[in-house]
Amino acid sequence: MNDFSDIATTETASAIAGLRERIDQIDESLIQLWLQRTRLSRQIGAARVAAGGTRVVLSRESEILRRFREGLGDEGVQVALLLLRAGRGPL
Repeated sequence: MNDFSDIATTETASAIAGLRERIDQIDESLIQLWLQRTRLSRQIGAARVAAGGTRVVLSRESEILRRFREGLGDEGVQVALLLLRAGRGPL
């Protein structure tokens, strides 16, 4: 390799490392938000049950699925289903 190729390779590796570091930061934020959302959702479910209601409100779940589909496309539905399952626990 010539000097230019070495510099380009080093710059590319550095850029990739920086991008990966940012992805890792985003992943950590997503994990923390996931855990926070799960806690809140379980609190709501417990409060509903304590008040004599149902643990699951299908109209609310449909609203969440719609919002994720609109924001993220078809893959968003899969994300929303995972979030809903984490928040309510197994049915």
